[in-house]
Amino acid sequence: MIIFPYLTEELKQVCLTIAKEVKINGGRALLVGGGVRDALLGLNPKDIDIEVFGILPEKLENILKGHFPIIKIGKAFGVLKLKGIEVDVSIPRKESKEGIGHKGFHIEGDPYLSFEEAASRRDFTINAISWDPLTQELIDPFKGQDDLAKGILRHVSNKFSEDPLRVLRAMQILARFNLKVDTQTLELCKTIEPENLPKERIFEEWKKLIIKGKTPSIGLKFLKDCGWIRYYPELEALINCEQDPQWHPEGDVWLHTLHCMDEFARERINDEWEDLIVGLGVLCHDLGKPVTTIRDDEGRIRSPGHDIAGVPIADKFLRRMTDAKALIEAVLLLVETHMRPVELYKTQAGSGAIRRLANKVGRIDRLIRVVSADMGGSPPKDKSEFLIGLKWFEDQGELLKVVDQAPKPLILGRHLIELGLVPGKEFRKILNDCFEAQLDGQFDTLEGGLKYLIHYLQKR
Repeated sequence: MIIFPYLTEELKQVCLTIAKEVKINGGRALLVGGGVRDALLGLNPKDIDIEVFGILPEKLENILKGHFPIIKIGKAFGVLKLKGIEVDVSIPRKESKEGIGHKGFHIEGDPYLSFEEAASRRDFTINAISWDPLTQELIDPFKGQDDLAKGILRHVSNKFSEDPLRVLRAMQILARFNLKVDTQTLELCKTIEPENLPKERIFEEWKKLIIKGKTPSIGLKFLKDCGWIRYYPELEALINCEQDPQWHPEGDVWLHTLHCMDEFARERINDEWEDLIVGLGVLCHDLGKPVTTIRDDEGRIRSPGHDIAGVPIADKFLRRMTDAKALIEAVLLLVETHMRPVELYKTQAGSGAIRRLANKVGRIDRLIRVVSADMGGSPPKDKSEFLIGLKWFEDQGELLKVVDQAPKPLILGRHLIELGLVPGKEFRKILNDCFEAQLDGQFDTLEGGLKYLIHYLQKR
C-alpha cells in the first residue's frame, strides 16, 4: 500500500529527501510506527518517525544537517528531530531492562540490526510495521496488517511487560481505533505492575484517551479487565455503585460513566484544551456518588450532595496524574456545578443566578457539554425534558453573553478616579459591591453602571 497519499506534501518531500540521501550514503530509511499504522487505516499522520539502517549516528547527523535544521534528542541512541517539521529520525536501538519503571532501560543505538530485531522492541504488532518510501515496500515481520484488518491489539513479544507504561498505551490505543485486545495480551497485562511510573507519562496516555479516543469506554473497560483499575480507586469505587433505575436504567455508576464518556467523544470540538477539561469533567463528575449513595425511607436510591462530595475525590484522582493547576481547578468546578443547570431551569432562576454561575465556572459552555454528556449517559431513558432545560440554560447564557466567558466588571478603578476618588483600601470594596450589583442584574451597560456608582457613592 502506498503511504504518500495520506501525508502532506511537505512530509512527503521530507521523507523522500531523507530516504534518497540515506540510500546514496549506503543506508536505508524506513517510515515506522504510528504514522504507518495510521496511513494503513486511511488516516492522515500528523507526525512521522523514520528509522535509518546501515549508517552510524554521526554520519546520519551530517546528512540531515545538509538539508534541515535539527535538534538532538538522544545522544546515546541517536534521535534527531527536524526543527519546525513533525519528523523524528533515529537509528534502530536495543533495549535491556536494568531498573524499574518506564525509564529503567539501558538503550543503545545499533544501525546494523535486522528489520525484525528493530521491530521486536516495539509494543504492538500494529506499531511494528515499516514502509520504504523509495521502493514502497511494507515490512511487517509480526503480521501487524493482519491484526489491523481483524481489529486486534496484540503485543509483539514478552518483552512487552518490561515497560509498564504499555498497559496504559493499550488503554488509549484500544479506544482510539475501536480495537479488541488479544487474549494473551490481556493476560500479560494482568501480570504487570506500574513500577512507580512518572505521573507526566501516565497523564500523557490518559490525555490521549480523553482527546483522541473514539470510544473511551473500550479503554476504560480494558483497564477494569486487566486489573489496573485498582490503581485508580476513585474509578474502581464506581463499579457496583447502584443508581435509581428510574433515572439510570443503564445500571451502576461505572456503566453510566462509560456511556457518558462515549457521548462526550461524539461531541468533541477538536480544541485540545477545552476537550481535555470537559472530558476529565465528564470522567470525574460522579466520583462523589459512592460516598453519598443511600436508600431513602421509600427504598429509592439517592446520592444527595454527590456533586460537592466529588470535588475532593476528583482532586485526589487528578493530582496523582498531573500538576497542571489551571486544568485541575477547571475540572473541579465542573464536578461541583454539574447539577446546577437543571436546578436553575427547574426554579426558572433569574439572570443573576446565571451570571453568578458563569462567574464561578468561567465558561458555561464547558458546563453545558458536561451536562449534555451526563444526560446522554443514561440510555434508554427519555431525555426530552432535560434537553429542554439544558437548551433554556444555554439560551439564557447566550442572552447574557456569558456562554464562553465569565462576566467582566464594567466599573473599574479608573471610573472611580474620574469621579474624584483617591486610590486606597476602599477601592476594592466599592469595586466588589459594583460587580455584585452587576451580577444581580442591577445594570448591564457602562452607562447604567456609572449611574449605579454615583448613586452608591451618594448613599455612603
